Amino acid sequence: MDRTLASDLARLPDLLDAARDAAAEALAALDARPVVPPPPPDGKPQEPGVLPEHGTGTHAALADFAGRWAPRLSASAGPRYLGFVTGGATPAALAGDWLTAAHDQNSNSALDGAGQDLERETVTWLRDLFHLSDAHTGTFVSGATMSNTTGLAIAREWLGERLGVSPAEDGAAALGPVRVLSGAPHSSIAKALSVLGLGRRALVPVPTLPGREAVDPVALERALADTPGRPAVVVANAGTVNTVDFDDLRAIAALRERHDFWLHTDAAFGAFAALSPEHAHLTEGLDASDSVCVDLHKWLNVPYDSAVQFTRRRDLQARVFQNAAAYLGPLGDDPDLVHLTPENSHRLRALAAWFTLRAYGREGHREIVERDIACARSLGEALDRDPSFTVLAPVRLNVVCFTLAARPTAARLTALRETVAAEVFVTPTTYAGTPALRAAFSNWRTTQADVRRAAQALHTAAKELG
Repeated sequence: MDRTLASDLARLPDLLDAARDAAAEALAALDARPVVPPPPPDGKPQEPGVLPEHGTGTHAALADFAGRWAPRLSASAGPRYLGFVTGGATPAALAGDWLTAAHDQNSNSALDGAGQDLERETVTWLRDLFHLSDAHTGTFVSGATMSNTTGLAIAREWLGERLGVSPAEDGAAALGPVRVLSGAPHSSIAKALSVLGLGRRALVPVPTLPGREAVDPVALERALADTPGRPAVVVANAGTVNTVDFDDLRAIAALRERHDFWLHTDAAFGAFAALSPEHAHLTEGLDASDSVCVDLHKWLNVPYDSAVQFTRRRDLQARVFQNAAAYLGPLGDDPDLVHLTPENSHRLRALAAWFTLRAYGREGHREIVERDIACARSLGEALDRDPSFTVLAPVRLNVVCFTLAARPTAARLTALRETVAAEVFVTPTTYAGTPALRAAFSNWRTTQADVRRAAQALHTAAKELG
C-alpha cells in the first residue's frame, strides 16, 4: 500500500474528525458569509493546479481546499440562496449522506440487495407523502431532468405498444411522427426529447389560460383532436418554474375518456404542496398520471443529487432499461433497480431521504413547506409595497416572480442581482415577455428574518440603481 495512503488509513478517525470540524465551521458561517462570493478581480476562472506526483495526505488536502476553494463556494446550503429551486440538507439528511459515502453501496442488484430494499422502503414512504396509490412504483434518479427523461422514455415505449412496435428494440424512428403536448413545460422536457431521439420539435406548445401558466384544457383537447387515431404524450405541470402554476390534473386526466395519450406530470417541487392542507388541492389528480417526476434535492432538503421517478407501468420501464449480463439479477416480477433507470450503478441516494423522513416524519416536512410558503408570501407582499418593484404573478406557493417597476431591462436586472448577491441570490427569467427575477423558497433554514434581510437588500439596490 502507498505509504501516504497507509498513514491516512491508520489515522482515519482523526481525519474524519477534521472533516467534520471543517463541515461544522462552514455550516455555522452560512448566516454571515456572502451568499454568492464576488468573482475574482480579473473576472477570469481560476487556473487549474498541477496534479501532485507525490501526495501529502488528507490533512494537506483539507488545508488546500480550505485555502483555495472553500472561500469561493456559495452559501447555497443557507437560507437566502433563493436562486433556482434549491433546498439545503437537514441535519438528518446530512448524516445520511455521510453514511452513504462511508458504506459506499451500489444498490442496484439483488445479489447484494439490502441497499435496494432500503430504496424501496424510502420510495414507499415518498409515495405516501405525495398521496400516490400503490399502483405507482418508483426509483431514485439524479434529478428532475433524469426523472423527466425516464418518464418520457416509458411514454415512448407506451407509444410503441399502441402502434405495434418497440422503440427499445427498433429505435425511435419506428414510431413515426410523435407529438408531446404541454402548456408551459420545463426546459428539461425538450432536453429529454432530444436525448430520447424524439426530437425537440416533437414538443407542441398548447395555449395556457389567460394570465396563467396553466394549460387551457379546452385548447389541449383541440390539440389532441388534431391527429385522430394517433396516440400522444401530454406533459402536465404541477408547479411551473416561474410562478408555480398548476395544471388542472383531474380535467386533463378526464380527457382520456375521449383521447389516447400518456400523461406525464412534472411535479418537481410542486408535489410538496400535498404536505400542506391549505395547498393540497393543487395536487389533486396527481395519482392519475402514468408517470410523475419529483425532485428531492429541492423541497425534501436532501443533498444533491436526488430525485424520484414514479410510474404505473413498471413493465414498460423494464423493457426500456433492462440490462442483460450474467452477473446481474433477472428481470422477474420485481426487477432489480439496474433494470429500471439509465444507470447501471448509483450511490445509495435513498439513504439521505430515508434519514430525513425517518427523523422528522410527515409533520416535520410539512412545517418546512408551510414556513417556506409563508416566507414567499411575505417577500411578495414586501415587494408589492415597494414602488421600485412590480410583482408579476400571484405568489401561489413558494416562488416570487418580480421585476423592476422602471425600465426592467435584462441589463438592469443583472446589475441588481449582482449588487445583492452577498445578501440574497435570485435567478433571472422572462415572464410574459418581460425580463424578471425569481426568488424560490425551499430551504429548511429560511425564516422571516431572512425575508426581511432579502427585501431590504433588494430595496437598497433598486434605489441605488435608480
